[in-house]
Amino acid sequence: MSRRPAVAVTGLGVRCAAGATPAALWESLLARRPAISLHTFDDEGTVVGPASAMSGFDPAGYLSPKEVRRADRSAQLAVCAAADAAEDAGGLQVPPGRRAVVTGTAYGGVVSQEDGIGRPDVLYVPRLMNNAGAYWVGARLGITGPSLTLSTACASGTHAVGEAMRMIWSGCADVVLAGGHDSALTPTTAQAFGRSGAMVTETDEPAAASRPFDVARRGFVLAEGAAFLVLERLDHARARGARVHATLTGYGRNSDAHHLTAPHPDGEGARVCMEQALADAGTTAHAVTHVNAHGTGTELNDLAEARAIAALFGPAAVPVTAPKAVTGHALGAAGALEAVITALSVREGLAPPTASLTRQDPRCAIDVVTTEPRKISNGPVISNSFAFGGHNACVVFDTPHD
Repeated sequence: MSRRPAVAVTGLGVRCAAGATPAALWESLLARRPAISLHTFDDEGTVVGPASAMSGFDPAGYLSPKEVRRADRSAQLAVCAAADAAEDAGGLQVPPGRRAVVTGTAYGGVVSQEDGIGRPDVLYVPRLMNNAGAYWVGARLGITGPSLTLSTACASGTHAVGEAMRMIWSGCADVVLAGGHDSALTPTTAQAFGRSGAMVTETDEPAAASRPFDVARRGFVLAEGAAFLVLERLDHARARGARVHATLTGYGRNSDAHHLTAPHPDGEGARVCMEQALADAGTTAHAVTHVNAHGTGTELNDLAEARAIAALFGPAAVPVTAPKAVTGHALGAAGALEAVITALSVREGLAPPTASLTRQDPRCAIDVVTTEPRKISNGPVISNSFAFGGHNACVVFDTPHD
């Protein structure tokens, strides 16, 4: 463990309906203000449901008009969030070859893919490629070192952050931009998730449609967004006088090998993944001050995750937050958004409350923070992502230490 360089989080950037900046996103979370409303997915108005869509998004100033035409909306969101993270870090203060980018996405350029079916133009393939976001971020920020894209459904963003940390540990990069992006608010995607029973399609109260751990939960709410973190060696960050939001200390990843879409009902894979992340960080469950839950609001996922948390930490033994009640579920971007939120929790010493939770499912024996933000002490905070395909990923953030 002593041979590993400590990894600092020096830059944060987001684009989502709950906030176009980390500060705005944080304010939405603390105020329990869901960014969810009824959304029309198709031009004919036949596919309508609750969603968390960014209205008025404009990539001007980040991409030229020509570049906008060449990039899917998902990649545009990625460039804006990544560029903001780099600016927040004070720039990527190493040569281009020592910079890296790791992106996570579940769907890639699905808007362009759906729009172009049967009538593809010359840019159809470049717009829909899953790795297009990594290209645009690298080109925009002069990154000539490693460039990778991971696609593990809703764990993609968390996997990207964890693998980026390991790049720094291995010495193949000094600064890594890591994050996730997805914009899958298409009629086909909405119909598919709706027919599967995983997504909320009808509600009398759209803003409260995403209700993790509530007895009345009916599924997740589809969202779009992007989030990126700048990771670098802590000693380098200190030497250049950079602000350090938090340190990234541990990473776990495994798979359930149980079912294509359903988690293992007892949460065994999730529990082991959290244990791996804590062991990687050189800490224990007893030291953890807060858990940022995957918390999708689906019947099976919430139960499995709650069982995993209770099994590892003890029943109601650690404060838990489920941000998707505010942000919706941004698929491959979700883990990255929640990595940003977790870094902010460490920096501010607060566990944000979970919105729209009025009656907790008694089968979920965990301490979900509601009503008001809760003070947490310095120490490790874990962020969970548990995806379709049984892909599990957890990352641990901590208070910076000299």
